[in-house]
Amino acid sequence: MKTPNGSDDVPDARRWKRILGNYSTPSRPRSLAELAITALPLVMLWTAAWFTFSLGYAWASLLIAVPAAGFLLRLFMIQHDCGHGTFFAGRLANDWVGRVIGVLTLTPYDYWRRTHAIHHATTGNIDRRGIGDVDTLTVREYRALPWWGRLRYRLYRHPLIMFGLGPAYLFLLQQRIPVGLMRNGWQPWASTMATNLAIAVIVAALTWFIGIKAFLLVHLPITLLAATAGVWLFYVQHQFEHTTWDRDESWNLHQAALHGSSHYELPALLRWFTANIGIHHVHHLSSRIPYYRLPHVLRDHPELRDVGHITLLESFRCVRLVLWDEAQRRLVSFREIRARDS
Repeated sequence: MKTPNGSDDVPDARRWKRILGNYSTPSRPRSLAELAITALPLVMLWTAAWFTFSLGYAWASLLIAVPAAGFLLRLFMIQHDCGHGTFFAGRLANDWVGRVIGVLTLTPYDYWRRTHAIHHATTGNIDRRGIGDVDTLTVREYRALPWWGRLRYRLYRHPLIMFGLGPAYLFLLQQRIPVGLMRNGWQPWASTMATNLAIAVIVAALTWFIGIKAFLLVHLPITLLAATAGVWLFYVQHQFEHTTWDRDESWNLHQAALHGSSHYELPALLRWFTANIGIHHVHHLSSRIPYYRLPHVLRDHPELRDVGHITLLESFRCVRLVLWDEAQRRLVSFREIRARDS
C-alpha cells in the first residue's frame, strides 16, 4: 500500500494526522439526533418483536430481530465514539452515555475503553499483540507449534467459531470479567461488575414482566445477530491481505494506523447501520473524528479512498487469510502454507 502521495514514508502519515485534526469537533445537536434515531427505533422494534411473539408469531419476531440487531449494532458504534471522547465535547457526557449503552450492548464501557485504547496504540505491532486484537500468528510461529497447537489455532480461525460461537462467547460470557486487565487494579473490575449488575436488574425486570421464554426468544436473536455483525466488522477492518504488521523496532503508530486498517466500502444502508466504521483507516489515523464526519474526510480528500480499499464482495475472501507472512508482508491462507510445505 502506498500513501496518498505515492510514497511509503512515515512523515506522510503524520501529515495526514495533522490534516484530519480539522474534522475532530463534535456537534451536540447532531450527536443527540444520532442517539435518538438509533435508540428509539431499537426500543420500538424490540417491543414489536415481543408483541408479535406474544401473539404466537415467532417467525415474525425473528424477522423483526434483523433490523433491531442493526440498530443495536449502531448503538454500539455510538458507544465506540463515546469511548474515544468524540461523540460529545465533554468527557462526562461521553462516559455516562457510553456506560448506559454498555449495559444494552453487554459491554462494560470503562473496561472496554481501556482495552480498545491499547488496540489503537499497538495495532500492527507483532511484538505487542494480545489485547483488543483478533489473535494472529506468523507463519513461523504456526509452523513451530505442536500438532495440538495448530489444531487449536485452526479451530479458533474456523468461520463457524470466529463468526458463530465466538461472538456469543465474547459478549455473553467473556465480557462478564475484565479479561486482559484482571491484574490492572480495581477499575476494570468495577466497570464489569457494575455493568453485570445493571444487566441482571434489567433481565430480571423484563423476565418478570414478559417471562423468561419470551425474553430469551426475543432478545437473544437480536443480541447474537448484532454480536456477529460487530465481530465481522472488526475482523475485516484489520484482517485483509495487504494490511501492515511490523516488529517493534520498525513499527510506527501513524503508518500502522493508515495502512493496517481497511477502507471497507459498504452499500449506503449498511454504512448507516455501521456508523461509517468502514472508513477505518481514517478512524485509526485520527480517532477523535466523530463517525458522522468521516465521510466528509473522503469527500474532501478523495485520494484516501483507495488506501486499504475493500468492497463487500472482496471482504468475504478475507476469511481464508489467517497467518502473517513476514517474508511476503501479507496475510496468507492455510492452503498456501500447505502448498509451500509440500
